[in-house]
Amino acid sequence: MKILLAVDGSTYTKKMLAYLATHDEMFGPNNAISMITVQAPLPPRARAAVGAAAANEYYEEESRKVTSAVAKFLKRHGIDAKAIHKVGSPGEQISKVADAGKFDLVVMGSHGHSALGNLVMGSVATQVLAHCGVPVLLVR
Repeated sequence: MKILLAVDGSTYTKKMLAYLATHDEMFGPNNAISMITVQAPLPPRARAAVGAAAANEYYEEESRKVTSAVAKFLKRHGIDAKAIHKVGSPGEQISKVADAGKFDLVVMGSHGHSALGNLVMGSVATQVLAHCGVPVLLVR
C-alpha cells in the first residue's frame, strides 16, 4: 500500500504517529510511506524583498525541521520514508500530491473542532476530505 502521511510537527502529528506505531498493518514492509509538509507562502512583497533563492531556502529549511523529526521516528520503527515539501494551501497541496502520486491512503492528525468551529476557522483536514480523491484516515 502507498501511504501519504501529512505532517506539520504539531501534537496532532505526534498523536497520528503514535497511532500508526501501534498498528503494524500500517508499518508493514509491504507499504511505501511518504510524508508531506506544506509551508505557507511568504507575502509577495516579502518574497520580492529577500529574493526567490532566499525564500526557497527558507521553505526548505522550515520543511526539513518538520520532516527530519518524523523521519527519525519512522526510522526507529524500520521505515525509510520519502519526504515531500510543498508551498501553498496545505489542504489543496496534500490533496493534489495524494491524487497525482496515486496514493492508496492519506493519514493525518486532526484537532477535532466542532462543525461550527470548522465553518468559522476552516480546517486542513476538512479541505483534504473535500478535495482528495484518495481515502483519508483522520487520527484524533
